[in-house]
Amino acid sequence: MAGRGDPPEGTPEGFPGGEDEYRSVVFDEAFIRAAHLQEFSAQERMGEYAQAVRSRSSWEGRSGSRQAVLLVLLILLAFGTAIYLGVRNPYQPPVDERAEPLRTTVVPLAPQGPVPGGTPTQLFAHSPVAEYRTGAAGINLPIAGRTSHFAESQVVTGLSIAKDYLVASSLEPDVLSGATVRPARLLLDPDQLEQFDRSVESPSDDGRHALAGWLVRFDPRQVALAEPAARVQGTLRFEETSPDTLDVTADHTYTYALRPAAQGSGPVAAASLFTVHRVVHFRFDREDLRMHRAELLTSTVEAGPQACGPDTTGSLKPLLAGARASDAGGGPVVTDPYATARPAAPALCGALAPSAQPSL
Repeated sequence: MAGRGDPPEGTPEGFPGGEDEYRSVVFDEAFIRAAHLQEFSAQERMGEYAQAVRSRSSWEGRSGSRQAVLLVLLILLAFGTAIYLGVRNPYQPPVDERAEPLRTTVVPLAPQGPVPGGTPTQLFAHSPVAEYRTGAAGINLPIAGRTSHFAESQVVTGLSIAKDYLVASSLEPDVLSGATVRPARLLLDPDQLEQFDRSVESPSDDGRHALAGWLVRFDPRQVALAEPAARVQGTLRFEETSPDTLDVTADHTYTYALRPAAQGSGPVAAASLFTVHRVVHFRFDREDLRMHRAELLTSTVEAGPQACGPDTTGSLKPLLAGARASDAGGGPVVTDPYATARPAAPALCGALAPSAQPSL
């Protein structure tokens, strides 16, 4: 009979036999009952790699939502700050204001003797314009700087628009000859176009519709330019008159060489000088600066030699070489149109100072 722990057929061949051979690895029943199986979780089986992948807790989900809300609030705060600064920015364009009508004053200056004649070169060389510059070169921009509410670039823009208008209305040959008014008209504030057009079509001495207040134009039936380029000198000044308006004052003297319109078949008639002293007060709001246009507040013109009698609210009617004024220049005030930066003659007609005529 086989012993306890031996196979029924006895100890297999080739193996060491006997119960004593396995006594060190045999567990008794008490040990087996005390032992129990423990199955580790997936996280426990991963060991040190368990921290690489983890599920988000409910708190982390709420934290992400709070971060999103905070981001939206920051964006709204930045947007609101930008709007506030835009409203407070002194350079922000306001609503465009309606332009005021232009107020005009035209004072003819009658000569006190015969009008000197000669060639344009001689006349210019022996008159106060000998050192004046030619054409637009005589309209110089001052040194510009910022004001309380206008940037330096805006001041330069206002001065440049004023110069453009002076060139278009005082130096453009087609405007001087009466062929067109378009160059000056294109630079005006739209609110003043109706007044300008009426001044061109039906000029009148009412302080509002004198064409000479808007531009220089000679009667093409009587005179023509003996030389295309005029001689010019004067100043431009600027000042801020309100947080939304910038004013520019132009004070310039223009001298033209003129001749009779019809020469005929005889010798060429002598030329003569005609002088126009213009003081133009411009006003620019921010929309004017942006649109490159001008609003004219006041315009004062002293021009001669011409007679006091004929209406000078439209085209100017110069007296040419050798002509005399019928009233011998009996105006109450002797006026020198080359003396700038002074009040205009307080009369409907003035006497042209002898010093303003060429000394040939």
